[in-house]
Amino acid sequence: MQGSGSARAAWLAVTSISLFLATASSARIQSLAQSTGAVSQGATKGSKAFQELSQRADQAREGNRIDEAVQLYHRALVLNSKWAEGWWSLGTLQYDNDRYAEAELAFEKVVALDPKQGTARAMLGLCEFETGQPERALKDIDASKNLGVLEDNQLRDVVTYHEAVLLQRIGRFEAAKEALSSLCRNGVRSSELSGTFGMVSLRMRDAAPPSPETEAGQVVQHVGRAACLTGAKEYDAAKNEFEMVIARAPGFPLVHYAYGSALVDARDTAGAVREFEAEIAVQPKSVLPRLRIAAAEYKVDSAAGLKYAEEAVQLEPAMPLGHYLLGLLLLDTGAYERAVPELEIARKAFPNEGRIDLSLATAYAHVGRSQDAARARAEFARKKQTEQAAAEGAIDITNAMDARSSP
Repeated sequence: MQGSGSARAAWLAVTSISLFLATASSARIQSLAQSTGAVSQGATKGSKAFQELSQRADQAREGNRIDEAVQLYHRALVLNSKWAEGWWSLGTLQYDNDRYAEAELAFEKVVALDPKQGTARAMLGLCEFETGQPERALKDIDASKNLGVLEDNQLRDVVTYHEAVLLQRIGRFEAAKEALSSLCRNGVRSSELSGTFGMVSLRMRDAAPPSPETEAGQVVQHVGRAACLTGAKEYDAAKNEFEMVIARAPGFPLVHYAYGSALVDARDTAGAVREFEAEIAVQPKSVLPRLRIAAAEYKVDSAAGLKYAEEAVQLEPAMPLGHYLLGLLLLDTGAYERAVPELEIARKAFPNEGRIDLSLATAYAHVGRSQDAARARAEFARKKQTEQAAAEGAIDITNAMDARSSP
């Protein structure tokens, strides 16, 4: 998978990421190199040749003489391979000139000199994206977020967008939605972002959106714009966009599902259920809208949601999220005996989700299995104490639907 065509083109505003990064972070990388001992005193102070080459390289970079700067950085780095600032500058120049493999090597050097350098790790992830290494790219981008990236909104948006594209292509649509929504809340708007968000909302894993000249391409763009408005919490505008595209293409796969998901975000449960039911009418064997209805009705009208969870389990019995939701709804409607095996299936699939243990403890207690209830409560407490329990609510394991279910 080469990413240079679609994803990087989405950020034409970053016209010269190398010059921007080099000037914005030169002092930081210099400090980093000195604090970690990365700069050899013998090379920097005792070598006139290194001093001259490094100065000339910086001057060439600042003068936008890219080829000359690259050659000079290479020569200087031969004399001092631990010059972190030089590797950084070389990497950003190579990245800006679409020489991603060379840039990747340079950023690997910076990361090797200091593994806690979050911005360099983010740039390494971007390079790996472009050279077709999605798993490594995601790993390094995730690591960069934990380590901290240069305080610049533009760079953060670039990294976030690439992360979303990677997540979309491997079918992690809910995580991709979260990343894209953060961009939309920050005011980012572009046809490329809409295309990616449209594919995410319609659960498409294609490398690029359909041609805008086709019906599918137009649906993807409109759904993406509506999803972006939803992410920015502009719900009325999103509703208008969704209703327009549905009026034009009511039978397009998962368009009602996408609208229903947006209405869930807008806390319009009744409207969301109507759209999910409309999706079922279009695709009678679709599992996802049934799961969404079951989740939306939990604690609101669990009896109404129960049949949808049962149908989802019948349609796709190997999908553990269906068993989890069915177990929760059975528990909420007092069917404790039936809830136990469903929740036990879910616990095997989600071993770190402490809330399942808590639900099982309740079910066990109601059917007279007091020892099992005590063990489940203890397991919940252990997971909570060690921070293994899920941070979100029990029915918010929507990532469990990704890449593991059919529409």
